[in-house]
Amino acid sequence: MYPDRVVSGMRPTGSMHLGHYHGALKNWIKMQTELPCLFFVADWHALTTHYDDPSVIERSTWDMVIDWLAAGIDPSQSTLFIQSRVPEHAELHLLLSMATPLGWLERVPTYKDQIDNLANKDLATYGFLGYPLLQAADVLIYRASQVPVGEDQVPHIEMMREIARRFNHLYGKEKGFEEKAQDAVKKLGSKRAKLYNELRTEYQQDGKEAALEQAKAMLDDAQSLSMGDRERLFGYLEGSRKLILVEPHARLTEASRLPGLDGRKMSKSYGNAIALREDKDAVSKKIKTMPTDPARVRRTDAGDPARCPVWQFHQVYSDQPTQEWVVKGCKSAGIGCIECKQPVIDAIIKEQEPMHERAQAYLDDPSLVRAIVADGNDAARKLALETMRDVREAMGLAYT
Repeated sequence: MYPDRVVSGMRPTGSMHLGHYHGALKNWIKMQTELPCLFFVADWHALTTHYDDPSVIERSTWDMVIDWLAAGIDPSQSTLFIQSRVPEHAELHLLLSMATPLGWLERVPTYKDQIDNLANKDLATYGFLGYPLLQAADVLIYRASQVPVGEDQVPHIEMMREIARRFNHLYGKEKGFEEKAQDAVKKLGSKRAKLYNELRTEYQQDGKEAALEQAKAMLDDAQSLSMGDRERLFGYLEGSRKLILVEPHARLTEASRLPGLDGRKMSKSYGNAIALREDKDAVSKKIKTMPTDPARVRRTDAGDPARCPVWQFHQVYSDQPTQEWVVKGCKSAGIGCIECKQPVIDAIIKEQEPMHERAQAYLDDPSLVRAIVADGNDAARKLALETMRDVREAMGLAYT
């Protein structure tokens, strides 16, 4: 019914680092060549943990967009925008909150995890409790079909699906819906109408997902249908409701295999990160001072790469022959730690060279970034307004 679309966002709470690149941005760059993508700066989400000191948000917003562009996000292929510049996100969040059970928010696994991990912050706020619902609004307002996430975020996508399903059930009640849907079936033509009814029965009575997918594909090809009839037939397939919000699917992305300089998760707050656009000398210094296998006290001591954080960088940046050289040299004390680190330094600097080049144009002329985001805000808001028109109508709020 609606075109496949990808939506994802990041909170502007600090500098982007290589962990972000290998964990998210490389996936974004790949996806933008496959489907229409909307990538947004989640500045309202940043307030859930930084409401007491929002000064970092504005600066981080523009730095982050430049990092995206430097990494290879292409504004001619992707829509880049700022969440707070599309106020319909907040309106949909408010409307969804009226019908979302409190227990759904309290059971999100990351809610309790973050309260434990951020014990130094006051998170006893509605904004923090409700951030998964705002996340849902961020996605549902674009009727996105796919959301790139890691394993830990899958429960958020499942909740988005539940929210969309509940909304459609509560508000997708169109007067005379069944009669209108049956009239729309006839418009398919006798052959397709018969197939549609057979597939609908197979799905509703026997739960055959393949029948549902086949029927959806058939409707996608039915060019003669009006948008209203198309929506009715999609809703009629799955029940007796008009589909207003689309249930998104999680698109699992490979987690970053790049740790921080100390072997823990790479994070600016841990002081173990390499910035996306780090200076060459800083990259060299940070890698050279990385801790190594504690068994290698002297140059002549043999080591074990499995106990060394540098080895994890080799697994990301080095080819097979180099990795074999590292294993052999480390275990035999044939190479020293500084010698072992040099291929990693060279590889990171090489990876970052095109990023520095792409970023320079935007650093020289910040108005270029502002223009890209302004265009993205307009494009995103146009889509959001279409959804909110249907949402307001369904909820009885379309009166003037």
